Amino acid sequence: MSQAAAILHADLDAFYASVEQMLEPNLRGKPVAVGGGVVLAASYEAKAFGITSGMPGRRARELCPQLIFVDGHFSEYQRLGDAAITVIGDFTPAVERISIDEAFADVTGCTHLFGSPAAIAAAIRTRVRAELGLAISIGVARTKHLAKVASQVAKPDGLVVVDPATELQFLHALPVELIWGVGPATKARLASQGITTIGQLANSRPRALDRLLGPAAGTKLFALAWNQDPRQIQTHRRAHSAGAQSALGRKPAAERVFRPVLLQLADRIATRLREKSRPGRTVTVRVRFADLRSVTRALTVPSPLSTTLAIADLATELVRGVLADHPNEKSISLLGISVSHLGDPAPIMQLELPLGLGDARSRRKDVARAKADRAMDAIRKRFGRDAVNYTSVAANAARSVPDAFRSLAEKML
Repeated sequence: MSQAAAILHADLDAFYASVEQMLEPNLRGKPVAVGGGVVLAASYEAKAFGITSGMPGRRARELCPQLIFVDGHFSEYQRLGDAAITVIGDFTPAVERISIDEAFADVTGCTHLFGSPAAIAAAIRTRVRAELGLAISIGVARTKHLAKVASQVAKPDGLVVVDPATELQFLHALPVELIWGVGPATKARLASQGITTIGQLANSRPRALDRLLGPAAGTKLFALAWNQDPRQIQTHRRAHSAGAQSALGRKPAAERVFRPVLLQLADRIATRLREKSRPGRTVTVRVRFADLRSVTRALTVPSPLSTTLAIADLATELVRGVLADHPNEKSISLLGISVSHLGDPAPIMQLELPLGLGDARSRRKDVARAKADRAMDAIRKRFGRDAVNYTSVAANAARSVPDAFRSLAEKML
């Protein structure tokens, strides 16, 4: 890692809502939300009222009666996100895109062409504003983590450059939730021990953090609090997992509720695995309860999986286990599935026996599932994703959250 502050993290501001305001000038300066039954994204004007992504539309309207809901222009999100990354790529080939609207870049090797890292960041911001009509915030620092933190501090529509000589002074004064990976549940656990700033986290005892958060998370967050982040820019990232999750609000912890959701998530993941011919062997579920505590469970199977029902069946068994271990939990607020240990692209179908059953009946069922999935994939490719679906998915899917939005928001292979 270069000792100079030459890593950029660029993040388009309130991207989806900002695109809507750019496309429709009458929306500028007004509280805008993309979605309907659920808030998919909110403008800064809407966020000022406490409106957040994933919030039920009814609650959002209670907080802000003048809130304007709009449908999403998903092709425009993709086009403009790609265009912003292209602008960054005009300055350096060392670009690591991490989502549709944000990327890291290392400008170490191009300062002789375009000036200092700060000057390059300013030029990127000017071009994105002029060419796309959008605001982009950029953080510049010595490490990827600190650059991302700096871009959050820069929002909205700003630029923050962290001097290596004062980076710990800058970092330790900030709230702990700005650390990459600190969500509401971790923030609450840290706050229970009086840790609300990154400096307080850095000055905590590592063993105490391990007991509070678990060894892996405790060690990772302690290192980041001291700006210890050796990760390099990866220009060609290959996904090691595929995942999807769904916020439920507050639903009963009953199989009639969670099974259709898991099937829907498995369908989204398995479709992507099959498209890239990269089946996986480990299925992990995440269950978040009403108090925001999350529990994860994982299972690795001998044969790689890419059929929807095989993944859904494993996920269902894992969620049943979580609920059996937490009998007092009566509500679920979020469910997630990820599939990891992905194999190399393999055009030959593997038999998938998720529950370890190898008899003839199971093999016939496995082949039938694979054939059904391939048939659905072919129909969807020709007529669109909504052309065919599993019955329970079609009946229980949250239709206010379009698949187009999910495909943009989820990590792609």
